[in-house]
Amino acid sequence: MGMIKEFKEFAVKGNVMDLAVGVIIGGAFSTIVNSVVKDLIMPVIGVVTGGLDFSNQFVRLGTIPPSFKGNPDSYKDLQTAGVAVFGYGSFITAVINFLILAFIIFLMVKFINKLRQPEEAAPAAPPAPPEDVLLLREIRDTLKSQPR
Repeated sequence: MGMIKEFKEFAVKGNVMDLAVGVIIGGAFSTIVNSVVKDLIMPVIGVVTGGLDFSNQFVRLGTIPPSFKGNPDSYKDLQTAGVAVFGYGSFITAVINFLILAFIIFLMVKFINKLRQPEEAAPAAPPAPPEDVLLLREIRDTLKSQPR
């Protein structure tokens, strides 16, 4: 029974629940970023590079089996047939996904840190000088005003 009690205490701790929420939101956020890259950024890059489709960029390493019935220029068809392919286009897309996601998380953390910082108060007026300093200044001013 001790292990079940320990697990229950561990599972309901705030940190574990926060982590669970973060993982779920991160998964949903990752889907959004993948869509941004696939549906918005990569088509623009394709137009800039003259119609280059990164998702279909690969180097075939293995031989195509005689029973292959797909398109020999299709990355997905070759993968489905079990042909060894070096899919550098998919890797480039994954790197772009990562960079965008990392940049967005950087901006979010920066924004949250800015919210957490206490607002800088206006500089306070300097503290009043001690009483003995005031007395010494008064004596000095009195001595200056007396004729010599």
